[in-house]
Amino acid sequence: MRDERGFSIIELMVGIALALLVAAAAALLLGSNVSENRRLLVEARLTQDMRSAVDLIVRQTRRAGHWGAASTLGLWSPTGNAMANPYATFTPDASASDTIALRYSQDANENNTVDDNEQVGFRLRNGALEAQLGDRNWQALTDASTLVVTRLRIQPRVESVALEPVCECVAGTPCAAPAAQIRSVDIEITGRAANDASVLRTVRSTVRLRNDKLSGGCGA
Repeated sequence: MRDERGFSIIELMVGIALALLVAAAAALLLGSNVSENRRLLVEARLTQDMRSAVDLIVRQTRRAGHWGAASTLGLWSPTGNAMANPYATFTPDASASDTIALRYSQDANENNTVDDNEQVGFRLRNGALEAQLGDRNWQALTDASTLVVTRLRIQPRVESVALEPVCECVAGTPCAAPAAQIRSVDIEITGRAANDASVLRTVRSTVRLRNDKLSGGCGA
């Protein structure tokens, strides 16, 4: 009968060491996968929040300058001059800014007056985008505890188009050359995750204002 022999202490130690190495590698791989998945979720949420904010700014900006009486009071006629659009003001109108202010009519029956609820704006303040609801009422559009907005850039682009061909001036009467301003805006938002500064994203969009701004006019 043979003598039964087990593992020596050295063999056991080598086996345990190999098992620990395999377990450590598996734990490291699992931790890396969990960390990467978490980062992807943070990036997806960050992009979604920023895209939602940009889409809201785009929708509101597109409506800038809407005037319910444009087809009646805003047109020149031989019997009277056209009334200036009270909602045409748009800021910024030249250089880039981190604030946007616009107006559009919301009257069921147009009163040709810019009311408190017809003034809209967006701005960057303390790491959050804020939306203007009324003359002085600002509310947070993004949550600074999850998304820190580091940059809001509004870049206007204006193309002037001469409208002389539509004018029929009376002979001998001075006639101001009318023109239309075709306005568009580049919007750029940069932000980072509040709990991970390495997660940084930038979202850009361009919107054309549906309502052109008119200047000048035809002589009487």
